[in-house]
Amino acid sequence: MTIEEVMERAEQYLSEDDLSYLNRAYEYARNAHEGQYRKSGEPYIIHPIEVAGILVNLEVDPVTVAGGFLHDVVEDTDVTLEQISDEFSPELAMLVDGVTKLKKIKYKSKREQQAENHRKMMIAMAQDIRCILIKLADRLHNMRTLKHMPKEKQMQKANETLEIFAPLAHRLGISTIKWELEDTALRYLNPQQYYRIVNLMQKKRAEREGFVHEVVDEIQERVKDVSIDAEISGRPKHIYSIYRKMAKQHKQFNEIYDLLAVRIVVNSIKDCYAVLGIIHTCWKPMPGRFKDYIAMPKANMYQSLHTTVIGPKGDPLEVQIRTSDMHKVAEYGIAAHWAYKEGDENQVNTSFEKKLSWFRQILEWQNDVSNAEEFMESLKIDLFSDMVFVFTPKGDVFELPTGSVPLDFAYRIHTEIGNHCIGAKVNGKMVPLDHRLKTGDIVEVLTSKHSYGPSKDWLKISQSSHAKNKIKQWFKKEKREENVEKGRELVEKEIKNHGFELKAVLTADNIANVSKKFNFTSEEDMYAAVGYGGITAAQIATRLTDKARKERTKEQEEELAKSIIEGKTTHTPSRPPRRAESGVRVKGIDNLLIRLSRCCNPVPGDDIVGYITKGRGVSIHRKDCPNVNEDNAQERLLEVEWESDSPKNYNVDIEISGFDRRGLLNEVLQAVAETKTDMTSVSGRSDNNKMATISMTVSIRNTAHLQKVVERVKRIPDIYAVRRIMQ
Repeated sequence: MTIEEVMERAEQYLSEDDLSYLNRAYEYARNAHEGQYRKSGEPYIIHPIEVAGILVNLEVDPVTVAGGFLHDVVEDTDVTLEQISDEFSPELAMLVDGVTKLKKIKYKSKREQQAENHRKMMIAMAQDIRCILIKLADRLHNMRTLKHMPKEKQMQKANETLEIFAPLAHRLGISTIKWELEDTALRYLNPQQYYRIVNLMQKKRAEREGFVHEVVDEIQERVKDVSIDAEISGRPKHIYSIYRKMAKQHKQFNEIYDLLAVRIVVNSIKDCYAVLGIIHTCWKPMPGRFKDYIAMPKANMYQSLHTTVIGPKGDPLEVQIRTSDMHKVAEYGIAAHWAYKEGDENQVNTSFEKKLSWFRQILEWQNDVSNAEEFMESLKIDLFSDMVFVFTPKGDVFELPTGSVPLDFAYRIHTEIGNHCIGAKVNGKMVPLDHRLKTGDIVEVLTSKHSYGPSKDWLKISQSSHAKNKIKQWFKKEKREENVEKGRELVEKEIKNHGFELKAVLTADNIANVSKKFNFTSEEDMYAAVGYGGITAAQIATRLTDKARKERTKEQEEELAKSIIEGKTTHTPSRPPRRAESGVRVKGIDNLLIRLSRCCNPVPGDDIVGYITKGRGVSIHRKDCPNVNEDNAQERLLEVEWESDSPKNYNVDIEISGFDRRGLLNEVLQAVAETKTDMTSVSGRSDNNKMATISMTVSIRNTAHLQKVVERVKRIPDIYAVRRIMQ
């Protein structure tokens, strides 16, 4: 979309003052991103315009659209949140902050940083749901332009989209964004299956459209006879939903019967049930395929009647019946409920707040977990899993993750009911607390005032993060002193097992640093967490001894290196030599840490030499490796030898060059397979001169085995060279 198209779309539902506000936000973003370009080579401002365009199509409030224009200025330019707050409003600054990645903090790994970014976004979303609308629009446009990114980045973004953003769009009921995110992600994660399904759908498209037209005409005539106004259309089946059904149910494309679907939109709920009666009169309904989401809406506010009937030609036909308001919610989800009032702050109504109560749990969860990765795992369990609907004896409906047990149900009703639970009845029969609940079950929780409270086993039995966190909270609160003492004992025991003195490790500074790393406010909180099982003693002890362990290892290695260089170390025949896992033995010395270097990947049969490293034992290199042929490396070299009967396999990188023709890669793979050799990775490329280069990592026993593989590949027509490479 262009900026003119965005403003034109916004004109359809916003006032003149709002349009002026949006234009000011656009100009601010354009100036901030001046001179910046995307990977595609386009000016960067095109991305914020597209994001704002997606948001105006959802008809969200002007502050959210402005957030779409400005969502990247803090992350990618010199603009600060304070400047946005002063220039526009603190509200807009808060939205921009919610979707800004954490870049200034150093993290141990890329995965940890990603988890922290997601946690920040989720917390901001729990405080103002509009943050996630901006983020979803941002992700949708990034997925549309993903072809300009490197292959590795494409896979990472597509995986993240399927794991986090598509389920979030589903939970918020925004199906227009959800389906496109899923289909686009599949295109990059499994292009072969994606295009196969597309081609199969294209082949039967004309036949399918003819069938749907016939059905639509017949339904139209029937509803006119009873004076019901209805908008009837064929509903397209999305590629990812077909792929998932094929994968889950192990079916071929021709076995997927609900590709044909009709959607009927009417004026009232009464008309929905009237049309349902007409459909069931025309065609025979399939048993067990009727779902009433009007009487019992989904958690994302979706409402509709679903039924599957045997159509005119004997094929299954899915029919969805809903009102126009329900259809808007089904397409735009939370955005359809956004109550914007001119001259007033934007807020959602009370009933809408209740429907999103599960989002408020996010704020609770983040206080109960020790790191961002654990937080995201908790979130995936409860928010992104399939759900079951169960009833109280009074008929109230509760939604729980698939696999939930009566304990999850008890804690969902109330924390105290969960804490005092002593048993449960499902459909009138006593069941154990680990009984898996199914949709439609009537669950009665049995409690007692004399209950001793949760058991440690409950953490293993419960399936929902909500229940697990409540159980942990109970152990935290009720047995804090006991947990602190127990945790301290466990950590001290673990430190002793590591062979360290407690006085040397348990210094005030060391304990404070480790507590801070695990996000504990005090030493007691850390020990209490160990006591109630929130974190393991091994994790804490490992961090506490980290510095001491490194110093000890360094001292040992330097002492060993000095001894070897001075020629003081001798072989002790009284202790039988232990077989080295690497398949290599240092002459005259036992029990050294030995590793094969990755720069030259030595294998049995190669002439090898050992190199004494600082803190990492002895690394084994080929004698012709340039890394050990430098002058300053000579004094650290050791004599080493291969174990004569090592059963180990070794990875070797080889590069194959040849003429690029159809089927060359397949012939190479087949040739390697004929030598009974495993391959751990394969990649290929070709240039403008039709020269193909295939890089391959093979798992071999020795140089003779490697030579056998090389000779077999060389026999393939159009192969020019096969060489072993160093990294």
